[in-house]
Amino acid sequence: MRILVPTLLAASLTAAAALPASAQDNSLMVGVTRYTTDSKSNGISGVGVPPGADARTGDATTLLLVYERALTPRLSGQLVLGIPPRIEARATGSVAFLGDGVLSARNVSPTLIAKYYLADPGARWRPYLGAGINFTRFVDIRSTLADDVKMKDSTGWVLEAGVAYAIDPRWGLFGSVARLDVKSEVVAVGATVLTTKIDFRPVTYSFGAYYRF
Repeated sequence: MRILVPTLLAASLTAAAALPASAQDNSLMVGVTRYTTDSKSNGISGVGVPPGADARTGDATTLLLVYERALTPRLSGQLVLGIPPRIEARATGSVAFLGDGVLSARNVSPTLIAKYYLADPGARWRPYLGAGINFTRFVDIRSTLADDVKMKDSTGWVLEAGVAYAIDPRWGLFGSVARLDVKSEVVAVGATVLTTKIDFRPVTYSFGAYYRF
């Protein structure tokens, strides 16, 4: 998978450079994304931290913005952006009494996806599959346990499946689900130094409208 995704993206970008621009090769997509996590970690470690201390991340909803460029009648490249959602974590295990707010951060996650449609452009319903690369930077990091908290950036794969519905040649609707690979190492410095590694294991559910031009 780590070899396949970069190869697919490279092939898509090469094809894009070779193709002339024409009408309706581009699309802008606006919608809503539900960012859900099923996180796991190696526990919270630090001097004075009781055994079994852990945390679990929650979900968030945010605005989705996508630029899509058609490379061939069925293959396209996407740049996926949006308003960074705030993901919050609550304490679990032996420190569950600490409740919410032990860690929160906004996820800035630009994503490149190569997308293949299973139907030609003239079809009203166009299911598609996609694969790409996600980069996540954590900003505006907060914690009730420490003033100085750092989270390592993450780079990983993304897999997507969805469907587009054409209302007319320019306007349409879309819905998709995607699985991302997002991991981070956390270091919080306060009364003691706390560390953990989090695998967010996010799945996103998106829907909205697109305009072709």
